[in-house]
Amino acid sequence: METIKQDPYGALRQRDFRLLIVGRFISSLGGQMLFFAISWEMWLRTRDAFVLGLVGLVQVIPIILISLPAGHVADQFNRRRIVLLTQLVFAICSLSLAAVSTFQWPLVWVFVILFVFGLARAFNETASSTLLPESVPPPLFGNAATWSSSAWQTASIVGPALAGGVIAMVGQVTWIYIADAVAALAFVLLVTQMQGKPLPLSKKTETWASLKEGMRFLRETKVLLAAITLDMFAVMFGGAVALMPVYATDVLNVGPEWLGVMRAAPSIGAITVTFLLAHLPPFRKTGVTLLWAVSGYGLATIVFGVSSNIWLSITMLGILGGLDNISVVIRSTMMLTQVPDEMRGRASAINAIFIGGSNELGQFESGVVASILGPVGAVVAGGIGTLLVVLGVAKAWPDLIKLGRLDLRDRKDHHTEANSEMASQQ
Repeated sequence: METIKQDPYGALRQRDFRLLIVGRFISSLGGQMLFFAISWEMWLRTRDAFVLGLVGLVQVIPIILISLPAGHVADQFNRRRIVLLTQLVFAICSLSLAAVSTFQWPLVWVFVILFVFGLARAFNETASSTLLPESVPPPLFGNAATWSSSAWQTASIVGPALAGGVIAMVGQVTWIYIADAVAALAFVLLVTQMQGKPLPLSKKTETWASLKEGMRFLRETKVLLAAITLDMFAVMFGGAVALMPVYATDVLNVGPEWLGVMRAAPSIGAITVTFLLAHLPPFRKTGVTLLWAVSGYGLATIVFGVSSNIWLSITMLGILGGLDNISVVIRSTMMLTQVPDEMRGRASAINAIFIGGSNELGQFESGVVASILGPVGAVVAGGIGTLLVVLGVAKAWPDLIKLGRLDLRDRKDHHTEANSEMASQQ
């Protein structure tokens, strides 16, 4: 068993995981191209930055409102069917956007479609969290989380660049919308080929009772709550990425080609760290590693904020991405090892609200602070805020500092303790 844990490509040797990671890469690639195209088209049609902000807001509202009920549904019904249905909704939405673009229908239809997209995303993210543990044996959870993160990071580099090339060649975005629909259907096809046994569902309960049980579980699972809280506020305060266009033109005085390099730098750093993590043994002091990674994220944000040199700025963005990926891999592994199979939907729903909402709120926070303090002041203040969050989380949840290696023994012991606590309260 120890040999499997140390195999850096152990998860990739599993047929179901290969199908899943290829499908996720294709789906993520299509999604990255899609939202690049939406932003580009909305900007050309309106020349209004506020409209671009609404594009994100209209999607995050249903995620915040619907994720908890979606988590309940994911724990009560066949999760693979939920994933397949939501992917079909994604395909329909993409084709609808293609029609809006082709016939130049009113922009209100774009926002209606994006709202539906957000609803489907809320159900998809909670249900799809079960696909990874279905595709690999438990000893490979950490390795699988590492490679799964790399698929998204790679797509985030290739997608915008590919979308920009397509728009430059054909002069319109319609084909990108169609390509995203094809990507969603490809993901559906790959998921249907997975042979792993679906994870057990929760016992049928009333919706409100089920949601209370999920929230109680997260409250009692202190180390997981601490990790999610840490990541949420770090993303909110460390919003250097949101202000990249301003930095490119007003601080670093570079053109759009360098902006493209800046946008790619965090993902390049993340992928580099992915390969390092895959070849290294699991963290022996996971909690301390997480706190140091987020602290480094805050320090790199401050250096990026005060930098006037393009190469130093790019280096800091690469470090930001690498350290953020450590946090993502640890949190993803904790979601796999600390959460019982029958609780995954509800736990993932709460995670989606925390993390999904923090990205949009972080963009909003960066914009507001930048309007008051300027871009440099906003980024530096965000980095300082991240460091303060690390101190606050370490003090509020000292158990996080004691968190060691995330293995099966930790999972079993933790579940026994958590379930006992919840049973005693019931």
